[in-house]
Order: sequence, then C-alpha cells, then structure tokens
Amino acid sequence: MYLPAHFEQKRLEAMHDLMRECPLATVVTLAASGINANHVPLHLYADQGKFGALRGHVARSNPMWSDRVDDSEALAIFQGPHAYISPSWYPTKREHGKVVPTWNYAVVHAYGSLRVIDDPVWLRGLLEELVSRYEAGSAHPWSISDAPPDFVERMIDSVVGFEIAISRLEGKWKASQNQPAANRAGAAQGLRQRGEPAASQMADLIEKVARDGG
Repeated sequence: MYLPAHFEQKRLEAMHDLMRECPLATVVTLAASGINANHVPLHLYADQGKFGALRGHVARSNPMWSDRVDDSEALAIFQGPHAYISPSWYPTKREHGKVVPTWNYAVVHAYGSLRVIDDPVWLRGLLEELVSRYEAGSAHPWSISDAPPDFVERMIDSVVGFEIAISRLEGKWKASQNQPAANRAGAAQGLRQRGEPAASQMADLIEKVARDGG
C-alpha cells in the first residue's frame, strides 16, 4: 500500500479499534489460479502474539481454504470511514483557487500466515463468540442454542475455520493531514452539512486526527 508518512497510522490500539468496529474484511489469498479475494467477518484476538490474531470461517465449498499456495502470506483489509472531499469546502479555494478534490479514508492491512482449522469444537466456540458480540444490542438476542442441535451440527459441518496470525500491520488514516488547519476545519464542516452518517464519521476522524493524531 502506498503510505506517505503523514498518513501513516502507527498506533496499534487505533488499528485494532478500526478492525473491531469494521469487522467485515476482504481476505486476499494466493491460489493456484492466481489471487483470490473473499469478504469475511473476522474476530480479533488482540492479546495473541505481537499484533494479534484474526479468526473467521467460510463455507466448506469455498476454495479459499482448500486451494492455497503453501507458505504464501494472507492479507486481510479492513475499510473504515471514507468520504469524498470537495475543494469548495476549503477557504484557500477563495484565496487562490489552487485546490482539487480528494477522497479521505481509513484502512488497515493485516498480513500473516493463514492456518485452516477444521474442528467442530473450535468452530462452535468461535461462532458462539461472534453471535454473543453481534446479538448484544438486540432486544431479544438470538443464541446458537435456540436452534435444534442436529441443525446446528449440520451447519457447523458445512463451514471451515481459519486463523491468521498477524505478522505485520499497516494503517493509513487519510484525513486531510496534508491541508492547512483552515482547510481541515472546512472539510469537517462540509461533511457534517451533508447530514449523512458516513460523512459525519469522516468529519469526526478529521477532527480527531487534527487534535491528537487519531
């Protein structure tokens, strides 16, 4: 990933936070036929190793786990807030007009070796953790035990688990750091005026990065 120094996110905690908040990752692996990409919700285990580990599962019929080049590195891409930035929001447009549009975004790339885990006990434990996390905000949380046991067994048999032990992380917070303070403030204000959740998230990020580096 192209990573200018002023956009680089070095804080492990900040990268882990984004991975938790935006868990649907693009998992890129190398197959015999070439690059393979799948979209998989991943669960972060932050205290495992230096950078953490990621666990997920795919359908047994998905060749991601069975058609892999041995010893090849896997890449999980986590996409955070992003938004179009109009140059009309910059005060410097009115001063000299030398401004152009851009796109702001936050992203984390997690690299590491991928280990396939075809174990129903391990899978059930992972699935129970995922369900517990994402059902937590529901008025009537669903649990795996709500389904008939034989049905649950069949569903678990139809998937395969995997773990990526993270060996390196890259974070890029492109949040108008290359602009003067007045332009950063103008971009945040312009985003908020859109009244869209995604735009407001990017406005928050611009202000946070300007205040404390993200």
